[in-house]
This record gives sequence, C-alpha cells and structure tokens, in this order.
Amino acid sequence: MTARILVVDDIPANVKLLEARLLAEYFDVLTAADGFAALAICDRQPVDLILLDVMMPGMDGFEVCERLKANPRTSHIPVVMVTALDQPSDRVRGLKAGADDFLTKPVNDLQLMSRVKSLVRLKNVSDELRLRAETARTIGLEEALRSDRPDEPGHILLVDARASSQERIGRVLRPVAEMTAMADPQAALFEAAERAFDLIIVNANFEDYDPLRLCSQLRSLERTRYIPILLVVEQGAEEVLVRALDLGVTDYLMRPIEPNELMARSLTQIRRKQCNDRLRASLHQTIELAVTDGLTGLHNRRYLDSHIRLLMERAAQRNRALTVCMTDIDRFKSVNDSHGHDVGDEVLREFARRIRSVVRGADLACRFGGEEFVLVMPDTDGAAASGIAERLRHTIESQPFLIDNGALSLSITASLGLASFLPGDTPEGLMKRADTALYQAKRNGRNQVVAAAA
Repeated sequence: MTARILVVDDIPANVKLLEARLLAEYFDVLTAADGFAALAICDRQPVDLILLDVMMPGMDGFEVCERLKANPRTSHIPVVMVTALDQPSDRVRGLKAGADDFLTKPVNDLQLMSRVKSLVRLKNVSDELRLRAETARTIGLEEALRSDRPDEPGHILLVDARASSQERIGRVLRPVAEMTAMADPQAALFEAAERAFDLIIVNANFEDYDPLRLCSQLRSLERTRYIPILLVVEQGAEEVLVRALDLGVTDYLMRPIEPNELMARSLTQIRRKQCNDRLRASLHQTIELAVTDGLTGLHNRRYLDSHIRLLMERAAQRNRALTVCMTDIDRFKSVNDSHGHDVGDEVLREFARRIRSVVRGADLACRFGGEEFVLVMPDTDGAAASGIAERLRHTIESQPFLIDNGALSLSITASLGLASFLPGDTPEGLMKRADTALYQAKRNGRNQVVAAAA
C-alpha cells in the first residue's frame, strides 16, 4: 500500500521520528512545521492522510482540522490528531472538529501503522466513488444525480454480551440513532445481512467467543462489507486492535467508555457511511443513465452496440438461433409537424411501453434513435420472431395512442423488419439486413412485417 502522508508538527524531532517510521513502510511523506504551511500544502497538491499535532503556535491542530474539513477540496482527507493530551474532552473536541482518530504520544508503532493503513484504505474507496461521481458531473449528469438530502438518523446494531452494557451504550446513542442490541454474535451476523445498518458496534466482552471472528465475517459478506464497525476493547489491548484494524474494523473505543466520545465517533461513522452510500447510489444511477434512453426508459444504442455482439457470440458458440427486429413508427414526422414535439415524445413513450408489453424476459429492447427501435431475440428463429413481430405490430395498431389523459387520440402504426443470425454474421451485417427489411416494409405500404432473405 502506498499513499502520501502529511506530518504536521512544530518540533523537528517529532517530525523526523514519524517521517522515518512512515518511510520504512514505503509511504510518501510530506512535512509541515505549522498549521499555515499544512493548509498551503493541502491546497497545492493531493494528500491521502494527515498526522496533525495539536499543540502548535499560531494555529493549533483543532483549528487546522476545522479549516480542512470546512474546505470542500480537503474535507475528505482523513486527519489523525497526534498529541500528548489524553483527556476525553480533548478527544471529543478533536472529533467534533472533524478528526478521524487520535494517537497519543509517544506513538506506538503498531498502532500508528495499522491506523494509517486502515484510514488510507477507507480513503481509497471514497476517492474512487468521488471520482466516478465527478465523471458523472463532467458529462452533464449532475442534475439527474443531485442528492441534496440531509443526513438521516442512523441505524446502529450493537453486539454486546452484557445487558447492563447494552443499556449504558443505548442510553447514550438512542437520542441520535435507532438501536438494535443483540447478545448472540451469530444471530447479529444474520441480522446485519438482512437489515440496513449504518454502524455496527462490537463490544469485545464475550467470555467464550472471539469478537474478531464476527468482524471478519462482517467484512466477508457482500451485504455487510461497507458497514463501519466500531470495536470496544479494554485498555492496553493493542494486539487485538492491530489485528482488528487489519481485518477492516473502522474505529475503536477503549473502556471505560466516555459517553461524548462514543456519540462523536458513532456520528462520524454514520455520516461517512451515508455519504458513501449516496456516492454509490450516484454511481449506479450514472451507469443506468449511460445505457438507458432518458425518454423511453429502454436501453439506448450504446447498450445495444455493446451487447448485440455478445449475444451473437453466444448464439454461435451454442449453435442457437437469434433474430433481430427493427421497427419504425410510420409517418412519425407528421405527428411532430401536426401536434408538436411534446406530443411526439408522448407517442415515443407509449410506443416503448407497448414494446415492453410484448417482449420476453430474455429479449433486448432498445431505442435505436429517433423513432426507430430494435428488438434482439435470443434463441428465436425466423418463424418464431415473425410471430412476435406480428403481435407487436398488432399491439401498436389495435388501440389508439391517448395523449394528455385522452384529450388527443392518435392512430399509430409501425413497420418492422426481421433478420436472423447466420454463420459468420457481424453485428453490422445483421443490423443492415434488418434495416433493409424494414425499408422494404415501408415501400410495401407500411404497417407490416418483412423478413430479410436468408
């Protein structure tokens, strides 16, 4: 794993010590002697993680962190406070400023490297999602993908062997999140896989069960892989923490639990989970928009071009039939000319709906462009395809297209051309034959199905 780490400390010896430890693990290290220099570095170049001293002249670490988190260009950079302060109030203040974690001087090597690697992994995932979301904005999908809704109340699963501990933790978190508490780790695993949680808190107080096994299982399941895990351990359990962070545990708390720190860390993880969920949703929407025709909801030509070749290759490998139907709305230009493009759009949407009512589950229906549509029918020979095409033609013709809630009624027909897959066919050749058959149907008087000659 490689990443660019910024070390911020006004004491040169501290900087050199951290720099040496990080360089030994092949990280790229930048250094700054004060908060102003750190902000300038972050403004000039990308940084993957910041190790930030708290006690510095001019601008302390809390203010530096607040400024970093308030700037959209740097708010996503994980910040670890490195400090001699070890009071709960100091940790809570740092977490409220946006810090992702604390390390107490003198810094333990194993804890340092495990925390750095864990946060870098998290940032890599977030960066990938942010990049894809930015790509969507770049290609003009920002309005379709806009997600300005505020953070919602979180849903927390607490896995804790003791009822008294469940009650104490629940008392702190119930005002800000919906809580589900369970004492059986395996039952909790099934619960986490079945329901949507924003955070899982695992209290390592089981007498006959290794809580890290549950953490590992949560990370191995697709449904729970991205849910933050907050592990609660005894003071001094550093070896357990190192193993936990390597397994993918997101954060940890030491007992006895300080209520304000518990709430601050929990809310931080819930907000991060909800943010990443929105980014993943926008990525899914981006993919859908990239391959879907926005007007009709059918697949678009880009999707057709990429999938028809695959379907033809499968047909050839399995020696199975495949037929393409190309259809065109008859005299569609006169609809636009007489009634306007808004009415034309309504006709296209209704036409697509009628196509969907006819196609089978394995068929691929696409808008080819304008008023032309393509239906790819795997495992379908010419005779069967003719029957489907005729059923589609009749579905289009049999009922008028009602526009504006029935204020306008239009009689619409369609011409259809068929071409069946032949050995050695290319997608271009197959589509060309279907197009030729379509135009033969047009020349023959429209509102009919014509199959291309073999």
